[in-house]
Amino acid sequence: MDLMTLTEIRRAAQNGAVSARVHVQVESASPKLTREQNPYCELALADACDRMTLRVWSDHPTYKTCSTFTNENFVELSGEFHRHPQYGLEARKWTVRPLTDQEKNELLQGPADLRAKQAADWELILQTTQTIADPRLRALCKAFLKEWGDRFRRTAAARNYHHARRGGLVEHTAQMMRIAKQIAPLYPDLNLDLLLAGILFHDSGKLWENALPENGFVMNYDERGELIGHISIGLELVNSLWRRLSGENAAAWKDLVPASEDVRLHLLHLIGAHHGEPEFGSPVAPKTPEAMALHYIDNLDARLEMFAAGYTTAKPLAARIFDRVRPLPGNLVKSLEKFSPATPAKEGTLL
Repeated sequence: MDLMTLTEIRRAAQNGAVSARVHVQVESASPKLTREQNPYCELALADACDRMTLRVWSDHPTYKTCSTFTNENFVELSGEFHRHPQYGLEARKWTVRPLTDQEKNELLQGPADLRAKQAADWELILQTTQTIADPRLRALCKAFLKEWGDRFRRTAAARNYHHARRGGLVEHTAQMMRIAKQIAPLYPDLNLDLLLAGILFHDSGKLWENALPENGFVMNYDERGELIGHISIGLELVNSLWRRLSGENAAAWKDLVPASEDVRLHLLHLIGAHHGEPEFGSPVAPKTPEAMALHYIDNLDARLEMFAAGYTTAKPLAARIFDRVRPLPGNLVKSLEKFSPATPAKEGTLL
């Protein structure tokens, strides 16, 4: 059997059952009862990009073993995988064994293509922030990335909806920076320095709200994140860094234009307004072009990621139609294929 990721198995299972092996972390093992009150164990399994549920019935040979699993267990699941119309990815005729230390380390690093993508995205973030002309915003970005870079690189952009994986925040932030740099020439009045810094910091509070540990894929809950939320944490973080840096650079920043206090306030506004409306968690609505641009860039990348993931995970309802993935507004419909010019007919052939 080939060793595959959960996402690869999920895609392959769209065309029928697939025999495979997958390396996963056990997120949880929950005792359950059937409608007939028979016990079974529900395992939540995760790899770097995806999750699945495995139901272990009480007559399975590994039922007792699986019932004792915790999130410290890393296992290989081998079997026949298929896509259930209601319950999603399921396994039949399966076996499970613990991973070796080497296999566990390789799993934690993520698949090679994801590692390469996130490394390239991280490099783009570093290089882009170095191009910021305003020395105050550039210094703020540099200090943040130096102090919190390791935590940033293992943080998810969301708990469930989009880029909900280790390193997902790096992917989301880099893509937002790409979009900002593409639209800036079309809207030359935009302050690109401010917009790029706002993109870096808009979800910086998620380093506490959505951080993953160094040794697993289980996103724990953080009391600071629960009590304050990522927007408030981001505002506090920027203010803390700003106070430190402005003290160290008081003479150099004194006569810069625009005034340093204006720069700080506008950056804080981008963080506070990026959800767009109070009912979605922002304390204030976007009131500057940069804040409005940041809000829509954030929303665009998040929602297109939801479409891409939904085509893989959502329940098929009909040909090219999939069940709704919240918070998208309705059922998903597969994109129109891109136009492909027909092969030119050879000279002398009848059409």
